Amino acid sequence: MNPMKTMTLRSKTLGLALTAAALLGAATQMVRAADDKKAAPAAAARPALSVTTTQPQSAALPLKIAANGNIAAWQEAVIGTEANGLRLAEVRVNVGDLVRRGQVLATFAPDLLQADVAQIRAMVAEAEAALAEAAANAARARELQTSGALSEQQINQFMTAERTAQARLEAQRAQANTQALRLRQTQVLAPDDGVISARSATVGAVLPAGAELFRMIRQGRLEWRAEVAASDLARVKPGMGVSVTPAGSAPIAGKVRMLAPTVDPLTRNGIVFVDLAASRDARAGMFARGEFDIGTGQGLTLPQSAVLLRDGFSYVLRVGPDSKVSETKVTVGQRLGDRIEITGGLDANARVVASGGGFLSDGDLVRVVDAGAQAAAKPSAAAK
Repeated sequence: MNPMKTMTLRSKTLGLALTAAALLGAATQMVRAADDKKAAPAAAARPALSVTTTQPQSAALPLKIAANGNIAAWQEAVIGTEANGLRLAEVRVNVGDLVRRGQVLATFAPDLLQADVAQIRAMVAEAEAALAEAAANAARARELQTSGALSEQQINQFMTAERTAQARLEAQRAQANTQALRLRQTQVLAPDDGVISARSATVGAVLPAGAELFRMIRQGRLEWRAEVAASDLARVKPGMGVSVTPAGSAPIAGKVRMLAPTVDPLTRNGIVFVDLAASRDARAGMFARGEFDIGTGQGLTLPQSAVLLRDGFSYVLRVGPDSKVSETKVTVGQRLGDRIEITGGLDANARVVASGGGFLSDGDLVRVVDAGAQAAAKPSAAAK
C-alpha cells in the first residue's frame, strides 16, 4: 500500500475519534446540566419551617365604651365662720381627717360674748321685775274699776304699763337668745360626715362673718366625670357598670349616676357622672380612664401568638393551598386573655400560622403539621 495513503487514512481516523470524544463530552455536560436544573427546584422547594395553623373563632365579646375624665368630689362643703370679729383660738382638724356630723372643728375665743350674755341676762331679770310690778298695779286697778276709786284713764294707764313691761321682757329674752346663739357659734361644727379636703383656718386670726375655714368632701364620696362623645351618649344608661382606672392605680368599680343634660359645643362631649366605690388610691383631681360595660356581641378572635406587630401595624401569615404564606394586614380590637379580636382584614375561613410567624417572610413555603401530632412529638424529643 502506498505510504502516503496510509498516513492520510490514519489522520482521518484520528480526527473522527477526536470529534466523537468532543461530542461525547458535550453530551455528558448537557446531561449533567439537565440533572442540576432538575435538582435545583427540588432544593428550592424545601419547606422553611413546620407550622401549625388556626382559624378565626367566633366568640362573645364584651362591648365597651372607653372615655377619659377627672375624679372629683361628689359634693364639697365650704365651712366658714358665722361669728363676726372674733379671734380663732383653736383648730382641731387638718387636711385628710375623717370627721363626723356635729364634731367640733375649731373654736373662737368666747370671752367677749360671755360678757354680753351675762349683761343680757341681767337685763332680762330687770325686765321680769318691772313686769311683775306692772302686773300687780294692773291687777289692783281691775279690782277698783267697779268701785269708782280710780278713773278710767288711770286704769288704762296701769294696763298699758303691764303690756309695755311684757313686751320689754320679750325683747330682752330675744336678745338673750341671740347672744346665746352667738356664743354657740364660737364652736365651728361639721355639717356632715366627710373628709377635710382643705384648711385655711389659722390660730389667732380675727375673722369676719362668712370667712372660709375648711372644705370638706361630704361623706367621703368621689365621682368620675367622664367625657363621652355625643355619638355614644345614647348607649350609656344610669345604673350601668363602669371600670375606672386612675393614673398609676388599680381599677375601681363604679356605677353611672346621671348624664349631664348638655353637650360641650366645642368638644362635642357630654359629661357622665359615675359614683366610685371607696378606694384609698383615688384622689379628687386625679385623671382616670374608664370603660362603660354596655353589653356583649359576637366577634372573630385569634390567639395573640398568631398576630404579628410590624412597623406599627398588625399582620397575620395566611397559609394558601400551595402551603405558601402571605403576609396579610389586619385590624385588631380588644384582648381577652390569650386571644385578640380581629375587626377587619381577615375572613372566618382563612388559615393562618398559629405561632412562630416571626421567623417567616412573605412567600415562604411551610410544612403544615397537625397541632396534636406536634404536641405529642415534643415529649418524645425531650425524652431523648
